[in-house]
Amino acid sequence: MYLMKKGSVPNQAHVGIPEGLYEEEHGRRGFSGPASHLYRRHPPTGWVRIDGPLRPRAFACADLPTPDLRSADARPVEILKSPDARVYLSRRSETLPYFLRNADGDEVQFVHAGRGRMETDYGVLHFEPGDYVVIPKGTTYRVIVEAGPLLMLIVETPEPVELPERGLLGHHAQFDRGVLTAPEPAPAADEWHEQREWEVHIKRDGEYTKVVYPFNPMDVVGWKGDLWVAKLNVRDFRPVMSPRYHLPPSVHVTFQAGGALISTFVPRPLESDPECQRVPFYHRNMDYDEVLFYHRGSFFSRAGIQPGMLTLHPQGIHHGPQPQAVEASKTKTETDEVAVMVESRQPFTVLPELETVEFKDYALSWSRP
Repeated sequence: MYLMKKGSVPNQAHVGIPEGLYEEEHGRRGFSGPASHLYRRHPPTGWVRIDGPLRPRAFACADLPTPDLRSADARPVEILKSPDARVYLSRRSETLPYFLRNADGDEVQFVHAGRGRMETDYGVLHFEPGDYVVIPKGTTYRVIVEAGPLLMLIVETPEPVELPERGLLGHHAQFDRGVLTAPEPAPAADEWHEQREWEVHIKRDGEYTKVVYPFNPMDVVGWKGDLWVAKLNVRDFRPVMSPRYHLPPSVHVTFQAGGALISTFVPRPLESDPECQRVPFYHRNMDYDEVLFYHRGSFFSRAGIQPGMLTLHPQGIHHGPQPQAVEASKTKTETDEVAVMVESRQPFTVLPELETVEFKDYALSWSRP
């Protein structure tokens, strides 16, 4: 369809919004497809009640008693699932006593708390808070706890995890691929020479097969190729910004895998143009469920968010800034937040384990001061 314009509206989206009106973007394909901007007299999140499965939800993930916190040989707990991505939470205080291999998909593991190292087919990677570790499908690995407990958000995707195309920005935008860290084959540790059995647990279709070796399976002395375990820390991000226009969340996409997107929000300067909107605009998520995991800082579009929390905003229902956040943004010059967003084209299902740490009144918090 072609561009239409009705009523008295600004010529530029997100700039010069008339006093007393609230701008909403109604678009397709995330933020890259056809879109219109509606100017409303009331915030579209100003509801008094919501009944049904599309209510916004929030969860205290840091309080979830996961099985792998209680037992070293237990596995992470699945908290969300869709055909595009499955999301797990791991809170581990002891080293995994066996090796894992995921034959169901790639994994992106985000480290929220704790330190350790990952032994993989490709060598050893040390990790710390703010690290992403991308593990290709079929990689054998083990998590070693050095300072715990660990808290890790794990996203499994059936499609390969890739870096998105940056278009005219070029492939050095957001972060240069030179900041990615690859494992180095490590010399054999003393324990590797022990005469004992070593287990590899292989996941396929959600079921596990146990393979037992009389030697440590991490016996690779070298490797080459373009498929490998990679590490990326949020401090290496250089976000794309505009001083005169509030850019959509899609400019912060870090990884993509079929119908799943993973984005990273880091501290960044706010727009300097006094007429420019400086907080996320209202939208109704028409093609993606949006999950946000809060790592640290103060999330600038709303109050009441703490590190370790996770929110879910399903397709079809509005979200945007709390009204008071719009006013507060006028005096701020930068954000102070680190958050990970996981988007899925297919709707997410909330698993029962996650419901035990849900904030039941979260949906109404969008319309309260």
